[in-house]
Amino acid sequence: MDITPLIWIITIAITIAFFVYEFFAHVRTPHEPTIAESARWSIFYISLALLFGVGIGVFSGWTFGGEYFAGYLTEKALSIDNLFVFLIVMTGFAVPKIYQQKVLMIGIVIALILRGIFIAVGATLIENFSAIFYVFGALLLVLAYRQAFSNHESNPANGRFMTFVRRHLPVSDEYNGDKLTVVKNGKRFVTPMLLTIIAIGFIDLVFAVDSIPAIYGLTDQAYIVFTANAFALMGLRQLYFLIGGLLERLVYLAQGLAVILAFIGVKLVLHALHVNEVPFINGGQGVEWAPEIPIWFSLLFIGATIAVATVASLIKTRRAPEAVGTSTGTTPTDTTPTITHKEHS
Repeated sequence: MDITPLIWIITIAITIAFFVYEFFAHVRTPHEPTIAESARWSIFYISLALLFGVGIGVFSGWTFGGEYFAGYLTEKALSIDNLFVFLIVMTGFAVPKIYQQKVLMIGIVIALILRGIFIAVGATLIENFSAIFYVFGALLLVLAYRQAFSNHESNPANGRFMTFVRRHLPVSDEYNGDKLTVVKNGKRFVTPMLLTIIAIGFIDLVFAVDSIPAIYGLTDQAYIVFTANAFALMGLRQLYFLIGGLLERLVYLAQGLAVILAFIGVKLVLHALHVNEVPFINGGQGVEWAPEIPIWFSLLFIGATIAVATVASLIKTRRAPEAVGTSTGTTPTDTTPTITHKEHS
């Protein structure tokens, strides 16, 4: 796939333009988006992502097009899992409804920047260190295990990292609009809004660790990795408000993602064996019996796994509605303007 520096510059410029437009058109003035507004923009961004994938298929070949769609599906599913954690953070910090858009927007921009850095590092490692596929594969298998048995009931707002932040920053007990700091009695305090942004930024860093190796297991094209991530993050803010209530019904999403991560981990290990250059494995030669899983199979497997996890979740929660909401006990719109946890431990 031949991507010139000019194409990179245009792609990054258009991506930045979309986020700048989002901020000035929808986020700058605090408000709670309506369902209709969220639905329109969610459909727009998903349609745009699909059209872009078709464009890659038409102009660069459907092998690359399939890699893009597989990567986009994986990153979108992981991003929805991000939303679940964002929901817990919003609840933990009791972010007022009208300010949640701003927090999400900043969090998504931080996520894109961090993933951009990880993409560049990953591309360099893959180009100069073929054994990195073994590392990525092993990492994804470990992350798949953790994802399968993850406990979304834990609140990142009260985790060790945020406890450390509170110990070193003077924190105000109340929100002051959407401001990040406030002066009281001549002393400057940080508001819960800044703490929320710090928490989400830290979560973005953690999620990037499994996100980037996962998509590099589907393609070695940095351009596809970047655009799939960018489109997965575009519209995520609107999706948060559109499917906020549905998030708590996706009880098997973690297990579905675990299956996907494990599948990609195995795919990476097989690929590493196929192109092996590690001296102590098969004398530094490729392992002939190690198959290369075709991208069409990866795409079907990922799509089917997401579909099964979603349908099974909806069936489960329809039969046992009392289970819905037990993770956080609230929805994205059920917040109050005061902190619900202790400021210091």
